[in-house]
Amino acid sequence: MAQKRNYRKEYDNYQGKPSQIKRRGSRNKARKIAEKQGRVRKGDGKDVHHTTGNPMDNTSLTIKSRSKNRSFARTKSGAKKNPKG
Repeated sequence: MAQKRNYRKEYDNYQGKPSQIKRRGSRNKARKIAEKQGRVRKGDGKDVHHTTGNPMDNTSLTIKSRSKNRSFARTKSGAKKNPKG
C-alpha cells in the first residue's frame, strides 16, 4: 500500500516559499486578466498559457486546453524537449 501524501510537508518545503507564492500569484493574475477579456470562464476546462514559459511575465498569454498545456515532451533527464512549447 502506498504511503499517504503529506500535503503539509509539501507546502512547507515548496509551495509555501515566498518565491513560489509570488509565481502562483502571477499565474492567478494571468487567469483574471484573461477572464476580464472574456477569453476564459470558470469551469471551461481551459488554461492560460505563458508562451515565454515564465509565470511572472503576463504580457504574452494564450489560451490552451488543460491537456495541451499540462503535458510536454521530455528528455531522459526530465528537461523539456522544446522549451518554448
